[in-house]
Amino acid sequence: MLANYGYKDASGDYFITIDTDKCNGCGDCAAVCPVDLFAGMDEDPNDPLRVEPVAIVAGTKKNKVKYECNPCKPEANRPPLPCVAACATAAISHSW
Repeated sequence: MLANYGYKDASGDYFITIDTDKCNGCGDCAAVCPVDLFAGMDEDPNDPLRVEPVAIVAGTKKNKVKYECNPCKPEANRPPLPCVAACATAAISHSW
């Protein structure tokens, strides 16, 4: 299941997507995020049938993705976002 966190406004789409089928809840994304955007959950709040650990975007940060992720936002010739690079299962993607 794809869990989308973020929003769309007049300036663009700002979403972080976590593929919960790929996410193993390891917490590597949370460890490298400079703004503590990610949180680990013992079970998936978006899928009541899944009981394995999973990463989510913290509740207070969901509507601030554009601003919270700005320090890591990719530009020309910049490496991938730290959370994307740290995710061994390729479960995280960004809309920008």
